[in-house]
Amino acid sequence: MRFPLRFFVFFLISIILASQVSSSPVPEPRWKGWKKIEKVGRNVRDGLIKAAPAVAVVQGVAALG
Repeated sequence: MRFPLRFFVFFLISIILASQVSSSPVPEPRWKGWKKIEKVGRNVRDGLIKAAPAVAVVQGVAALG
């Protein structure tokens, strides 16, 4: 006994629809450590940006003396 084509198409469409509904748009990261590493890198970058004017002053004073 063969299944009719309509049943097969309905089954295929329902499987596709169920997979689309059950999947989340953005998967959760499995290891949260990457966020911590990214935060440390961001803090280092921001610290270097803030320290740049002070380093320039120190270099200027060292060049005078």
